[in-house]
Amino acid sequence: IDTHCHLDAAVFDDDRNDVIRSAQKAGVNTIVIPAINRNNFTAVKHLAHEFPGGRYALGIHPMCVPKAHKDDLVELEKAIEQAIDDPRFVAIGEIGLDFFEPELRQADMHEKQEYFYIQQLKMAGRYQLPVLLHVRRSQDLLLKQLRRHSHVGGLAHAFNGSFQQAEHFIDQGFGLGFGGAMTFSRAKQIRRLAAKLPLDVLVLETDAPDIPPAWLEKGERNQPHHLARIAHELADLRQLDVEQLIEATNRNAVQFLPRLATLNDN
Repeated sequence: IDTHCHLDAAVFDDDRNDVIRSAQKAGVNTIVIPAINRNNFTAVKHLAHEFPGGRYALGIHPMCVPKAHKDDLVELEKAIEQAIDDPRFVAIGEIGLDFFEPELRQADMHEKQEYFYIQQLKMAGRYQLPVLLHVRRSQDLLLKQLRRHSHVGGLAHAFNGSFQQAEHFIDQGFGLGFGGAMTFSRAKQIRRLAAKLPLDVLVLETDAPDIPPAWLEKGERNQPHHLARIAHELADLRQLDVEQLIEATNRNAVQFLPRLATLNDN
């Protein structure tokens, strides 16, 4: 299960069906496609319905917040209401906070990001849905709001924090996503986390086309079929048989995103 893949991205427009077939051939049977703003709510929904195992989430990404308006939140809630009975709709996401880019660290953007994050957490509570969290230099502030909305769980995507922060996310009912960043030998902290955290909180992801794994050349496109090799990397780190690792991470994905339980659809 690829728990995080931007399969609707424009870089896949010319060969998206081939990309999906390649993933399926590699054993990637389920792909969760998160939205990033109101302009792709419909796109991710339609795409998830085009192949077996397609799933989607609806949300407003923190990096899209600078250009977002409050009525985008109204449109998000309308889209959630329309999708709530759709078994392929699994979460609210991608949401969160990002304080990496200078623009996003400015005081006004800091406040606006928090507002959009909090409003989307409230929606998750109203509709009893998990969330897909974007976590970049923002772990503690994300956790502060999660404690105030303790009924919301989900996945912390591309986790890259401390062991203590990881434990706090786990305490709030979150699984932790590991993908391409973990495959770099120099990413020592991420690799330690992947090796030592409890197995029952780990899920696999590619974040394709972003966060390419170590074996890709610079500029080479990340694709969901790379999840198979990412699984082998994580199995090696944990000294597990890869089939055992895949079984565990699939089980974890369904635990944190319960709507994934209906996997064998057409």
